[in-house]
Amino acid sequence: MTMVPTPLAGRVAIVVGASRGIGAATSRALSRAGAAVVVAARSEQALSALAEQITAGDGRALAVPTDVTDPASVRRLVEQTLGAYGRLDAAVNNAAAGGRRPTPLAEVAIEDYDTELSVSLRGVFLAMKYEIPAMLEGGGGSIVNMSSTGGLEAVGGLAGYVSAKFGVIGLTRTAALDYAAAGVRVNALAPGPILTEQLQRAGEQAQQQAASALPMRRVGRPDEVAAAAVWLCSEESSFVTGATLVIDRGMLAGMAPFSQAGRPSAQAARTSA
Repeated sequence: MTMVPTPLAGRVAIVVGASRGIGAATSRALSRAGAAVVVAARSEQALSALAEQITAGDGRALAVPTDVTDPASVRRLVEQTLGAYGRLDAAVNNAAAGGRRPTPLAEVAIEDYDTELSVSLRGVFLAMKYEIPAMLEGGGGSIVNMSSTGGLEAVGGLAGYVSAKFGVIGLTRTAALDYAAAGVRVNALAPGPILTEQLQRAGEQAQQQAASALPMRRVGRPDEVAAAAVWLCSEESSFVTGATLVIDRGMLAGMAPFSQAGRPSAQAARTSA
């Protein structure tokens, strides 16, 4: 019988933005790794279904409906975690505002920009504000904040999203410096195109276009991002803090050789010019 590794056995983890996509996949992966998981998002129905799925697989899970824009709600999430399990060892802060159509900056509604920052950036700040003291009481822990390749390379038409995701990386580095000596590690993930509900709704053509832009010629899966989150939450990454791990199938590495598309290589193109 093959034994499944459980690097988080006996640990307690919070996943914010857990109701679907990467958040739900991360919740399941943390449970498989041995952690008790507290799943948080605004959708009580989706959270309850996820918690039931985890417990049906012999995991431990608690659903706590949470609004990351409300400090009292986020504080309550951490308090309920401590009340149920007595400790907090890891957290994945994945909440994000809903996807918006690309819009030139001057045409972006002010309230839309504010909402993006309130959920995707301020929500990460609030989560860490209450998670970190709980981790310090237990002697340390690991936090993973969800950024994006859009937090490292700007995307036209997405002023709010890009602002928030760049901000998450800066906030992650600041928190890492503030608490490294106290045993709390803080890192970020920067996924590229991932086959979540939003990309699924966009249709097969949009998925193919996203895949064609990647050197490995396919979009990622939520479970691939989840695996990276589990690693950062575990002691296997004990010497890693303040880092941003890019999960993009080589998208930000540079331009793929032209020969991959049946054209002359980039080197040949340069020398023939």
